[in-house]
Amino acid sequence: MQLLRVAWALAGAAICCFVILLIHSRLLKEGQLAAGTCEIVMLDRDSSQPRRTIARQTARCACKKGQIAGTTRAMPACVDASIVRTKQWCEMVPCLEDEGCDLLINKSGWTCTQPGGRVKTTTAL
Repeated sequence: MQLLRVAWALAGAAICCFVILLIHSRLLKEGQLAAGTCEIVMLDRDSSQPRRTIARQTARCACKKGQIAGTTRAMPACVDASIVRTKQWCEMVPCLEDEGCDLLINKSGWTCTQPGGRVKTTTAL
């Protein structure tokens, strides 16, 4: 009798999980992003100048209230809107773990300096 109750409880839980997943998939239609996530939709690289590569990427984000599209660990991410408003770019941790972040003098962007001395400069539009 006890085993039968456990079996029914597990079957009920499995059905419940299935229904939740079904509802979730219906709410997130194809092409919609989950809240708080980003995806890269376009990436363009220009290596026409020697020793210099200009890369432009466009990301699509579905940020939660109080957040805005930004960069974390060199990937698009939703960050606190106050970081963008105050232009304190390094607070969103835009560089990789082994890189150092510095604000540009006019606060128009930031640089990520790798241990070998290579510098990547990013400017915000």
